[in-house]
Amino acid sequence: MANKTEVTVEERLRALYDLQLIDSRIDEIRNVRGELPLEVRDLEDEVAGLNTRLEKLVDSLETIDAEINARKNLIEESKTLIKKYAEQQKNVRNNREYNSLTKEVEFQELEIQLAEKHIKEFKAQIEQKKEVIAETKERLKERETHLKHKKGELNEILAETEKEEQALIKKSEEYQNQIEERLVKAYKRIRSNVKNGLAVVPIERGASGGSFFTIPPQIQMEIASRKKIITDEHSGRILVDSELADEQREKMEKLFAKF
Repeated sequence: MANKTEVTVEERLRALYDLQLIDSRIDEIRNVRGELPLEVRDLEDEVAGLNTRLEKLVDSLETIDAEINARKNLIEESKTLIKKYAEQQKNVRNNREYNSLTKEVEFQELEIQLAEKHIKEFKAQIEQKKEVIAETKERLKERETHLKHKKGELNEILAETEKEEQALIKKSEEYQNQIEERLVKAYKRIRSNVKNGLAVVPIERGASGGSFFTIPPQIQMEIASRKKIITDEHSGRILVDSELADEQREKMEKLFAKF
């Protein structure tokens, strides 16, 4: 193509429509993938979250086990003290010493009761946490299976389309470099503002592609003359005549067939 300053309006229109066809093909490929990449990412996050939850639950079980062992040790210590105080009671010299030792024994017995109560509570917590762990493991297994399935779907689609998509992206950049910057910016702005990403559309049955608004015959003639770039007053899209569109579609179909 000639230098940008020497490019005719018709050449600009052809390049713009070619760019539209390339970008629309990229859109089609991405639509085939649809929401799959997001689904896979969400599932990966959920699986990671469930694994973290499992780790915390297992850690909490270990902490509770340590607490139970500490209470068991306390019980053994109390039993040893009770035995010691019982022996000392045999050798007391007066009631005051005997009563003092009796209070120590009673205190240690209360310590044993409290420790046994705590052990019982801890064991109940363990059973509860084991139920949660079982449910979490089941949920994790189900989510991992679902993730594997979705990843398989995504990888299959990527294997089919990634090479073509990359080639089209490169081709899109090449065509953008052939068009003056202000037109590329206008094209991208229009494309981002319309639902289907169509910034350049042909005249179809007297209306702009995808629109029901009729274009006056005089404007249609101007579009067909390819002397200036004309936009649809309703949608802001750049308009090309159907003959030019057919020619460029045929050209682009041959290009796409190579990918």
